[in-house]
Amino acid sequence: MSDLITVKNVLGSFQTNCYTVANSKTREAITIDPADRGDFLINMYKTQGYKPVAVLLTHGHIDHIGALDDIRRAYPDIKVYAGKEEKDILNSAGANLSAMFGAPYTTDADEYVSDGDVIRLLDTDIRCISVPGHTKGGTCYYFEAEKLLFSGDTLFCGSVGRSDFPTGDAAALIENIENKLFVLPEDVEVYPGHDGKTTIRREKAGNPFF
Repeated sequence: MSDLITVKNVLGSFQTNCYTVANSKTREAITIDPADRGDFLINMYKTQGYKPVAVLLTHGHIDHIGALDDIRRAYPDIKVYAGKEEKDILNSAGANLSAMFGAPYTTDADEYVSDGDVIRLLDTDIRCISVPGHTKGGTCYYFEAEKLLFSGDTLFCGSVGRSDFPTGDAAALIENIENKLFVLPEDVEVYPGHDGKTTIRREKAGNPFF
């Protein structure tokens, strides 16, 4: 049985899924896409006795990074990961869409990962899967032993991410989902950036984009 706990909080005006994954034994935790409400997340960490060690960004859009600075201030040693092609998005208020909403913001990751890289956190291996399409550096994080995939805005339950934002590419999105995500075991649970979770089996069988 896995020692990992997955907690979903829906945060911000875009109803973004922010996931906290914690090791129930060590209490170490990572946050995937700190969307908003840094105060809420930090209070949750403290209430649950979590020790945040890392943040994983699936991509750089503002509705997925809004609480990043709050977490960094509270936990100065925390390490932030993102796909290597996403640096340009994080560094641009236009590309990360914050300028569109009148609050220009830029940031950076501590480590930029490539397709196939494995990060060892929470006493498990997390494989980084580069899936360009929603943004050019979009990255999904696959907990192989636990069969959990955090897909950001790449793959949704019954849908896929938009490709009409800067660096988006509709053809690449579909191709990469087919070639990189649909090859995973069919019982892998998919935790997307919005709405409810799904499985690889369900999306291969019934997603209307394929």
